[in-house]
Amino acid sequence: MNSIYLENEHGIPAEQIKESLQESIRGRKLKKVLLIPPDITRLNSGAGLITALYYKMLDGVQVDILPALGTHTPMTRDEQVSFFGEKIPAERFLVHRWRDFVTKIGEVPSEFVSSATGGLISQPMDVELSNYLLDPSYDLILSIGQVVPHEVAGMANYTKNIVVGCGGSRFINLSHMIGAVCGMEQIMGRDHSPVRMVFDYTEENFLAKLPLEYVLTVTVTEGEKTDIIGLYIGREREGFSRAVALSQKQNLNFLKAPVRTCVVWLDGREFRSTWLGNKAIYRTRMAMADGGNLLILAPGVEKFGEDPENDRLIRKYGYVGREKILRLSETEPDLKENLSVAAHLIHGSSDGRFFVTYAAGKLQKDEVEGVAFGYMPLREAMEKYDPKSLRPGYNTLSGGEEIYYIENPALGLWALEQHFVGG
Repeated sequence: MNSIYLENEHGIPAEQIKESLQESIRGRKLKKVLLIPPDITRLNSGAGLITALYYKMLDGVQVDILPALGTHTPMTRDEQVSFFGEKIPAERFLVHRWRDFVTKIGEVPSEFVSSATGGLISQPMDVELSNYLLDPSYDLILSIGQVVPHEVAGMANYTKNIVVGCGGSRFINLSHMIGAVCGMEQIMGRDHSPVRMVFDYTEENFLAKLPLEYVLTVTVTEGEKTDIIGLYIGREREGFSRAVALSQKQNLNFLKAPVRTCVVWLDGREFRSTWLGNKAIYRTRMAMADGGNLLILAPGVEKFGEDPENDRLIRKYGYVGREKILRLSETEPDLKENLSVAAHLIHGSSDGRFFVTYAAGKLQKDEVEGVAFGYMPLREAMEKYDPKSLRPGYNTLSGGEEIYYIENPALGLWALEQHFVGG
């Protein structure tokens, strides 16, 4: 199939999206297809709609759906219906088990890892994939997802959806640590990052035999309305590169001056842990003023990690800063064996440069302060900073306070333009 690339800054018409998806499977003799969309943490990706359309178009074909959970909690039935619609039966959904249902398919050599990271990390990386992807009975695997700035890879999706979203613990752990060690400020919003170089190596050397194609989106969201402005279907990296260029244009928000007070809203449907909710920190850190205040309104946040072990480790060590976590990851066996948690703790700390306060609806004061965040009761925070009365960007409150408001940190990256060098 020839690749399909569509772009329309006003939103690609629904019929054109349907026609493109239909064209991507036309003429194929398919008996069994695996769809790999994101989970509900990519609520504004357009992937729910695309998955539902493919499911309907593939009538008569056995279609299985494996959400690319990575380390995330498996989707509930309510989340499946909310994201994909009620016409896909629950039994069609598979669950990715990143700790125990994967197979090693190759190894990124230490020499390549060292070269990609400038010598900061020099160890081989085991490439592990979900056993579902290795099932030879699938005629076609469609990886569906959104290209948007990302704190580990630089830009989300493409091969990341496979080797992390459907990958195993060893690769997830080390890839996240590479991102943390190399530094988010040098990675976020960029096409070519150390982590992406490793992902590209896996695509070129280990994934070629899979019947895999990518369906990538770039979206813009205003209020409750999300438009797909870019759609890229095919196997070639060119589609990803084009998506990156469009996302850089649409999803990077450049500010002229550092933000003294930033208020970020986390939709309770999408953000139930700090593991996910800390996008409020990742995506704003390049815009925050030294000594500034970041307040996170998080009515749905009820835990720290997305699984019990990760939650335990976050509670044990806390968001205590890059240097301390790097030392602990060398001396503490449980953290050394879970480097993705170490990386997450680094990502989620401001390193003392600005203050982070969580107004979490379902965590207690001692829990939040126990992981080195500030705490504010949600009701008090909502009374002072009512999301219904705020607009995205700068707001001047009745008392004269100026704040910068973000209604969904997953939708982009906020940075000072003079500090950002794209790539």
